[in-house]
Amino acid sequence: MADRVTVIGWDGSPLTAVATAALSAATLVAGAAHHLALPEVPAAAERIRLGSIDLAARRIAGHRGTAVVLADGDPGFFGVVRNLRAPEHGLEVEVVPAVSAVATAFARAGMPWEDAQIVVAHPRTLRRAVNVCRAHHKVAVLTSPGAGPAELALLLDGVHRTFVICEELGTAREQVTVLTSDKAADHVWRDPNVVIVIGGGPEQQATGAWISGRHPHGVRGWALPSDAYPDSATDPEGESPGLRAAQLARLGPRTGDLVWDIGSGSGALSVEAARFGAAVLAVDSDPDACARTAAAARAFRVQLQVVEGRAPHVLERLPEPDVVRIGGGGVPVVTAVADRRPERIVTHASTRDEAEALGAALTGNGYTVECALLQSVELDTSAWAERERSVVFLLSAVRSDLAP
Repeated sequence: MADRVTVIGWDGSPLTAVATAALSAATLVAGAAHHLALPEVPAAAERIRLGSIDLAARRIAGHRGTAVVLADGDPGFFGVVRNLRAPEHGLEVEVVPAVSAVATAFARAGMPWEDAQIVVAHPRTLRRAVNVCRAHHKVAVLTSPGAGPAELALLLDGVHRTFVICEELGTAREQVTVLTSDKAADHVWRDPNVVIVIGGGPEQQATGAWISGRHPHGVRGWALPSDAYPDSATDPEGESPGLRAAQLARLGPRTGDLVWDIGSGSGALSVEAARFGAAVLAVDSDPDACARTAAAARAFRVQLQVVEGRAPHVLERLPEPDVVRIGGGGVPVVTAVADRRPERIVTHASTRDEAEALGAALTGNGYTVECALLQSVELDTSAWAERERSVVFLLSAVRSDLAP
């Protein structure tokens, strides 16, 4: 095993005295091509081109001497430190950090970033990164080949955002470009780059900033009363808060998810899914319902996209969902949704026959289905008399290949 392993961050600035001393003593140096070309790298040191971190870690573990790993930005922030410290390698490392690429990107843009979401986009995580960009006002995306600005823009089709694209930060070829997301797909961008995605709502005010990447403000709790939402009294198909709570509990919307809310009605469930951090497409054929949903989103300061159209036909052009709430439409809508293979589907029925038909459609399309009869009774506490009663069949379905 190497006698000593030092990980040095590099942001284009001159190396510190500590970093220079560590490099001068190195008998093995690992890094990208531009790192290995630094004049401070000893001529006699063994050099490893850093491609696979695991392969490099095994080489370092078998080296007898002093090893240095060079990495862009802060190597402890979505960087090589975690991989090198993995139990299978047994490496203990010392870290000399530099300014992270995210901090540099926001500095170049002249913007604060304590309120930003930060995501890493690889081809396998690109869709989830895009969902975060749909749901939040300010997102920094650490890109990779095949998951860069052009791919982000293509998947954000129909959602207006501003991109601040920072290419090759800290090098002589550094370039910062500001453009709208619909223009980003028309360019070829140089790696590595960081994309700051801005838009879709108000920026957090300085007086409210006390925790990084979050906005813990507004009404406390969820499954709020219907009258907490604008124009809820005009919603002819309003659902009880109890049913909404049960639907949300079974959907489990979270950051990185895309939620379809089909039949958004008052917009209450769409808004509450967005408050959990998910991206939401609220679908309704009624223009008034779409207006109510948009008004509710503004009132609660969340980002969601309202789609006016009738299911199942309108669903064909929507991006792939993770979880879906179906507020109506019967078996044809349930079948169309199941064909898109979301992880979870939740719907409800007012009669047992309707529930059985919906359950059969879900089961026939490869889902494991549970059904519960929910009854809630609202009491007038001044007289402890029944004021309103609600009875509904709640169906929740999970893809069979995901079921325990």
